[in-house]
Amino acid sequence: MADWKLENCCDRQQVAFVAVVGVYIFVILALWRTPLLTPFKLITVYLHELSHAIATKLSCGKVEGIEVNLNEGGVTHTRGGMMCCILPAGYMGSAFWGMILIIMSTNDITVRVAAGALIASLIFTFFWARNWTLRWLCLAFIIFLAVVWVIQEVSVVKLLRYTILFIGTMNCLFSVYDIYDDLISRRVHTSDAEKFSELYPLCPCNGVGWGVLWGIFSFICLCAAVYLGLIILD
Repeated sequence: MADWKLENCCDRQQVAFVAVVGVYIFVILALWRTPLLTPFKLITVYLHELSHAIATKLSCGKVEGIEVNLNEGGVTHTRGGMMCCILPAGYMGSAFWGMILIIMSTNDITVRVAAGALIASLIFTFFWARNWTLRWLCLAFIIFLAVVWVIQEVSVVKLLRYTILFIGTMNCLFSVYDIYDDLISRRVHTSDAEKFSELYPLCPCNGVGWGVLWGIFSFICLCAAVYLGLIILD
């Protein structure tokens, strides 16, 4: 029976899980503006744009392609669909996928499922991409994840679990940080939140307001992932 109240928390494995997430958060925030995190930031941009694409398909729209650029920007080319679902899906979807990856990193079987699903999506996107930056990104991460997977299989180091956990944490933080960067520190008027407020002016929130709400959702996803991870590890 699951220990939902975490009355028996925390054993060595649970402490290690929280500690690794904490270290990842510190490292990500400390190195955010350095080129060291660029590959992982680009993969979070990819998941952001993929979430737009999924929302487009679910709302009966057509996806004509996805782009990810070296300046850490991206765009999903769509026709039709419900913009009230498509625009929020980028940040909220990125946070959701981050939460799923963190949770699935807690088990040797589920982490393989997560890595396999991510590799499959990258293979599909390689042929669907609209620019070569995204194609090279897909190819590089397919090879990277495959190598990490093999290393875990032939050694005692849980490298694949740590990698998936890092990507998951990065996705949850990316939504919060990018919303802050786009809407508070420098106010980018082409952001999803600004576009959403322009399309739906009768809603009480402006672009910053929507960004804050989406950022809160992202933070909740991170906290929920850690909480559920602790329960699974119990």
